[in-house]
Parts: sequence; C-alpha cells; structure tokens
Amino acid sequence: MGSGMTAGLSEETAGKDPFKLYNKWLENARKSGVFLHDAITLATCTKDGVPSARMMLLKGVGERGLVFYTNYESRKAAELSENPRAALISHWPVLERQIRSEGEVEKLTEAESTAYFRSRPRGSQLGAWASAQSSPLESPDELKRKFSEIEKKFPSGDLPLPPFWGGYRLEPHRIEFWQGRMNRLHDRVRYDRSGDGWEISRLYP
Repeated sequence: MGSGMTAGLSEETAGKDPFKLYNKWLENARKSGVFLHDAITLATCTKDGVPSARMMLLKGVGERGLVFYTNYESRKAAELSENPRAALISHWPVLERQIRSEGEVEKLTEAESTAYFRSRPRGSQLGAWASAQSSPLESPDELKRKFSEIEKKFPSGDLPLPPFWGGYRLEPHRIEFWQGRMNRLHDRVRYDRSGDGWEISRLYP
C-alpha cells in the first residue's frame, strides 16, 4: 500500500507535488476498504474569528486545489463569504494517516458545479433542492413534504442546478502529511507554497 508505519514517509518518497501524494493516499484508503474514504473535516471562521467545523465529502483533488460542494445559503457558506479562508483535514485512523490543508477558498464556476450536480444520483439532486440547509426545521415531515413537492415539480430526468447550490475550491498555501510510526516517532512532511512550486520541510511529531 506504499509508505506506512514500517517504511514511513520521507521527503524523497513524498515527492515534489503534494496533490499527487494526496490522490495516492486517497486511493490507498479506498483500496483498503475505508468507509467514506473521502470524508473530510472542513473548518471555517467568521469575520470575528469564531470557528466552526463539520464533516463533508472531498470531491476532487487537482493542481488548483481541493473541491467540495454545499448549499450557498448554509452556515459554512456564510462564513466563507465573510472570511474566505479555511482548513481541511482528511484522516484515516486505520492507516494512521492524516492530511491537513490551509488556504483561500473560492466558488467554482456555474459550469463546474452543474457538471458535478448532474453526476449525482437523482435522490441527491432532489434533496439538494428540498433542503434549506442550516435553517430551522419544524419537523422531519416538513422536509419530506418539500422533497415530495420537488419530486412532483421535476417528475423525471436530471434536475437543473439549484441557484443556491454549488462548489468551492480550497487553494492551499500549506499542506501537511502525517504518517504514524512506532514509538510515536511520527513523520510530518509539510509543503508550503513558494511561487509556482512548493518548499518541503520536516516537522517534529
């Protein structure tokens, strides 16, 4: 499965491109049978510095950054509007691996969000339309009623992209890979953005 508790993680085996290593670790987690291998913790902050965090799913890792999707009227979206900086963590306890990313966040284009939305199961498309995410809900029946209304409104085929729903891209200026080792002599390899490339350093565990 590549670097692990025995082999560890060196600057040489990590390579120069953190996104390639990120995708490699994601694939290792998937092949290992980790449930929701793409689960992440996303931390945001208000303009006054009040933090909040929640679990989400990571939907893309590329040279431009890390992609996730949500309701643009949710709490996280409101905080990103006030303060477009965030931190994101992938964690696989069974593999003793963790990746921490920090950076600026921007919305995806409508075309990018539409392409992903159309790839979702129909039930998930209906759910996105039905949910006023983070708003008070009187009862589960209210949500079921709204779901049924949307289902009747769009009886077949793909739904259009909701105007209040879409994606974000976190463009990291720092990414840290943590690999567990025996005797808690863990490996921590950090990438810091430097111009068009990355500076790589090792940290004490």
